[in-house]
Amino acid sequence: QVQLQESGPGLVKPSQTLSLTCTVSGGSIANNAWTWIRQSPGKGLEWIGVISHDGSVYYNPSLESRASISRDTSKNQFFLQLSALTPEETAVYYCARWSESGQFDFWGQGTQVAVSS
Repeated sequence: QVQLQESGPGLVKPSQTLSLTCTVSGGSIANNAWTWIRQSPGKGLEWIGVISHDGSVYYNPSLESRASISRDTSKNQFFLQLSALTPEETAVYYCARWSESGQFDFWGQGTQVAVSS
């Protein structure tokens, strides 16, 4: 069974950079695509970006200038950095596996990030 666990700070100041880690167990990140998604209060899910099995990265065009996704296959972890945060980006941030069928089939429990001074 694939399991994902997000980790990172719960509070970030406006204009600062958010750094999150997703640790994967039960499956290799070199064998699938892995993605970051967020949900702000009262809003729907927003896709941030994906890192594919070969390390290629693709971003939501609205976030591309500020987002960076990377990975460490030796630790079976992938990472999100999102710069210049605003309070409106307070959200629960999720990591998930993007299956070959196009579904987000395994999710982490999510980590709450507040952007506030």
